[in-house]
Amino acid sequence: MGLLLLALCGPMQSWGSRSRFTERDTEREPTKSGVVGLLAAAMGRRRGEPLDDLAALRMGVRVDWEGTLLRDFHTALNVARADGSGPSKQAVLSNRYYLSDALFLVGLQGDADLLERAEQALSAPCWPLALGRRSCPPSAPLIPPTEWDREGELAGELTRYPWLVDLPPYARAIRRWEKPDELRMVLEAQGEDEVHERRADVPLDFAQRTFDLRGVRHCFIPVPEREVEDASQSA
Repeated sequence: MGLLLLALCGPMQSWGSRSRFTERDTEREPTKSGVVGLLAAAMGRRRGEPLDDLAALRMGVRVDWEGTLLRDFHTALNVARADGSGPSKQAVLSNRYYLSDALFLVGLQGDADLLERAEQALSAPCWPLALGRRSCPPSAPLIPPTEWDREGELAGELTRYPWLVDLPPYARAIRRWEKPDELRMVLEAQGEDEVHERRADVPLDFAQRTFDLRGVRHCFIPVPEREVEDASQSA
C-alpha cells in the first residue's frame, strides 16, 4: 500500500457533487470525483476510459483553510441546445458557486505503483489541471514540499503533516487572519460503523456522468505544528 499527499491551493476552487442545469454547487472540500478527474487529466486519460483503479483509492481530506463561499450569477449566450437544433437565442442564466482562498491537504491510499505514476504525472501533466472546474487552475505546486511516510496510514499522516498555511508557497497564497484551534477532516469510511454521511461522488464513467456512493466520516484534529527542521530542509 502506498500513500500520496496533494496540496490543493488556488484563488478559486469548485467541487460540485449535485450540480444540475442552472444550479452549479460546490462542496466545502474536494470531492472524490474531482480528485480522480485531476489525476486522470494529469495521466492523459480520456473521457470514457476505465477509472476503476483510480476510483478504488481511499481518500481523505484535511481542511487547512476553509475559504469563503462565493456565488457567481452567470450569463451565457449562444448556448447549444440539447436536441442539436442550434444555439439558443435566449440568454441562459445560472448560479455557480466557488470557494475563494481555500487550502486542502488530500491523501490518497492504495496501490503504490499507481500512486507513483500519478505523482510523476502531476509533475508533468498531459493536460491542464483544474481544481474542480476548468476555470480554477491551481496556484501552487500540487505535491507539498515536506516529505511524508509513503507507506504510512492515511488518517495518521493527514494528522501529522505540517499545517500548509505555515509552508511556502501556500502561506503566500492564503490571506491569513487568525489561526484556527482545530482542523476539519473528512475520511473515507472503512466500515459501516464509521459512516457519518454518504456521498455520490465515486466516478464510474465521466463520459456518461455516472457515479457511485461512498461513506465518509468527519472528525477534528489540533493544528499540526511545524517542526524546526523538516525533511524539506534537511541535507
